[in-house]
Amino acid sequence: MAKNALDASPINEILIEESLLGWKEYEMEVIRDSKDNCIIVCCIENIDPMGVHTGDSITIAPSLTLTDKEYQRMRDASFAILREIGVDTGGSNVQFAIHPETLRMVVIEMNPRVSRSSALASKATGFPIAKVATMLAVGFSLDEIKNDITNTPASFEPSLDYIVVKIPRFAFEKFAGVSSTLGTSMKSIGEVMAIGGNFLEALQKALCSLENNWLGFESLSKDLEMIKKEIRRPNPKRLLYIADAFRLGVSVDEVFELCQIDRWFLSQIQKLVKAEEGINSSVLTDAKKLRGLKNLGFSDARIAAKIKENENLEVSPFEVELARSNLQIVPHFEEVDTCAAEFLSLTPYLYSTYAPNPLPPIENKQEKQEKKILIIGSGPNRIGQGIEFDYCCVHASFALKDLNIKSVMLNCNPETVSTDYDTSDTLYFEPIHFECVKTIIQRERVDGIIVHFGGQTPLKLAKDLAKMQAPIIGTPFKVIDIAEDREKFSLFLKELDIKQPKNGMAKSVDEAYSIANVIGFPIIVRPSYVLGGQHMQILENIEELHHYLESVTHALEISPKNPLLIDKFLEKAVELDVDVICDKKEVYIAGILQHIEEAGIHSGDSACFIPSTLRAEILDEIERVSAKIALHLGVVGLLNIQFAVYENSLYLIEVNPRASRTVPFLSKALGVPLAKVATRVMVLEDLKEALKFYDKKNIVEYSKGVYKPKMPHFVALKEAVFPFNKLYGSDLILGPEMKSTGEVMGIARSLGLAFFKAQTACFNPIKNKGLIFVSIKDKDKEEACVLMKRLVELGFELCATEGTHKALEKAGVKSLKVLKISEGRPNIMDLMMNGEISMAINTSDHKSQDDAKLIRASVLKNHVSYFTTLSAIEVLLLALEESSQKDELLALQDYLK
Repeated sequence: MAKNALDASPINEILIEESLLGWKEYEMEVIRDSKDNCIIVCCIENIDPMGVHTGDSITIAPSLTLTDKEYQRMRDASFAILREIGVDTGGSNVQFAIHPETLRMVVIEMNPRVSRSSALASKATGFPIAKVATMLAVGFSLDEIKNDITNTPASFEPSLDYIVVKIPRFAFEKFAGVSSTLGTSMKSIGEVMAIGGNFLEALQKALCSLENNWLGFESLSKDLEMIKKEIRRPNPKRLLYIADAFRLGVSVDEVFELCQIDRWFLSQIQKLVKAEEGINSSVLTDAKKLRGLKNLGFSDARIAAKIKENENLEVSPFEVELARSNLQIVPHFEEVDTCAAEFLSLTPYLYSTYAPNPLPPIENKQEKQEKKILIIGSGPNRIGQGIEFDYCCVHASFALKDLNIKSVMLNCNPETVSTDYDTSDTLYFEPIHFECVKTIIQRERVDGIIVHFGGQTPLKLAKDLAKMQAPIIGTPFKVIDIAEDREKFSLFLKELDIKQPKNGMAKSVDEAYSIANVIGFPIIVRPSYVLGGQHMQILENIEELHHYLESVTHALEISPKNPLLIDKFLEKAVELDVDVICDKKEVYIAGILQHIEEAGIHSGDSACFIPSTLRAEILDEIERVSAKIALHLGVVGLLNIQFAVYENSLYLIEVNPRASRTVPFLSKALGVPLAKVATRVMVLEDLKEALKFYDKKNIVEYSKGVYKPKMPHFVALKEAVFPFNKLYGSDLILGPEMKSTGEVMGIARSLGLAFFKAQTACFNPIKNKGLIFVSIKDKDKEEACVLMKRLVELGFELCATEGTHKALEKAGVKSLKVLKISEGRPNIMDLMMNGEISMAINTSDHKSQDDAKLIRASVLKNHVSYFTTLSAIEVLLLALEESSQKDELLALQDYLK
């Protein structure tokens, strides 16, 4: 632990301090100006006690368990710290711990900058900390800066008359071997925020926002010993296990001794569990009871589920909604206004609540005749659906402004630009659930709904929206349904005579064996309706299929409703991503991105670049087939198509009738704002006009029946960024299940230099000399030896374990034989620990033995740059050969001239 901490420190120092495990944790967001005016923007309380990284903790604003005396002590201490440290102007984050019994207060740390918590505090209060800090830095004082929402001076401290809850989002299911125990190293990959009139309403709304199939406090176990063990261990499901403990009669004091979470929060969860026990069909005719449940944050779907559980009576969420409507129980909307309704709010930043309201309800201030379009956001960041989709939502809002159309934004992610109050005309900070969406549609009486830009989250709502005849603009639901339904889409491709790999859809385990035998191995399998390739695997033989089916059926039931998709795996094929914009009449081929990693690596994890190096006739065929698909489907807006080139033939892999994660990259690389163009097309259905409006640099040309961008004189390369260093125990080998959590772009005059820049940007730098460790799987050895010879010619030395060493020796490539971990010492791990390995090349797979996994873990632990596919090594060689050449330092705008 100490070594890792020393390695992580830029000054090679670590602090050894008193343990504060179990203490209560608070954060103060503070702003100071040059005149020594100081304000507290927000006090954030962590539900989880000290010992859990604040980024992984469930947090509340404002603080709920502090006395006024304790709050004032922390406030005064925060101001004193900023003055002593020398923060003359700007924002800072100061963290405190308070002992729950003695009330002793200590300062944990302070960040003299805008932090992750600052972003949360800005969304929670409506006070734009970063914007104000910037104005302070250029000489303004707080009293000279106007609050955008109320037009009052920024020197007023925000006041909250509502409760905000933030819950982190994790992805442990993607990383086998990684412990879900939370500690001092952050592991979450996203978060949600919810606003309510009381703590339980906000908490239950936040749970619903996570999009992990929780409708509320779901029951996870009835095994008391197991429940106690999970309560004692900080983990993402701990609050749900606490609810299970209360269901089994455990007292608040007993639970407190297990987890040290404040008794007030525990008593609130106990209150909610008692309310759940009383849910039965009678609440549907009892206005007082139903209103009380809604006030506690119960969704219609959760009430329906509890009626079924308590009475074994089938009730749909729609029936609960109907009962509410008959009893006139509807949410009212309140504003996040920084001032607890003391002043008139000028900006509609809204949340719903069922809490009793002494004030008149907030009216919809926009004129009835104004055209309005609702943009449904992407929810929490997660693997497979990150900020790329938020970029699209934000640009859609800007495009609507260009059309003089009012934008209404719905999202629940505090990390995003779409949830800034000034990005859209009206912002709803609500869970992206059908109940909330329907309420907003009815309240706003929108003229259109965009489900195109938020990834799979809004797309999953399309069917229910179509049923209620909601005005979806752009690609209609019937087209979405064809593209998303495997059987319908296969029939569609057959009619158009477009090749796809042999495939089948198994609705039972027996059918899976039968289809696999007909298709022939290797195959690629995945459940339907999953994001980021979850449970997706490449299988080489019947034994591997048997093992896969045994494991996957524990997590998912294979049935007619949840079929297993089976495709022939096109080994060594070149994959491509194509983004298309269509208006039913004409097509814009926005870009053809060539993947560096071969087929079998998830497209989100593969590096890709533009322009493609494929033959002109293949590129022409890709354009022709893409246009054919878009026009025959009847797409209005963006369409993402994935192809594979296998044995000189083009195969269609997948179609997504929405914006893809490559849209921001292509927009930046080529200079055409695709999300804006697509939005204009969706509204006006005129591609030519939209391209003319946004193509400011004359990048678009018309050729061979389609619009397309002129190919750049440079190479732009997108590389994935992985969280392996933060998730101890994860395996760096890539496959069909996505693991990346971000991306970078490298741009240069050649592919090699662009790759060199991208690797540097994602903290996997390419070294130009030293000892390279090589471990190659058997099927790659012949091809790998040719590449390794080129590395040696460039001046590198190679070392390898026995199998790879023998293959290299046989091919006449010089290498040093090193011991595996199980073979004694000094071994390859010792070389890595001693800093003797400059880079690692490992093309093993997930089925490799324990030794290989330990070596890969050592690569991560010792921060050794690594490459895991032969295709990446080919580009690595280009990068090494070109790295001595000097590349001009140019702004993106200069590249696009």
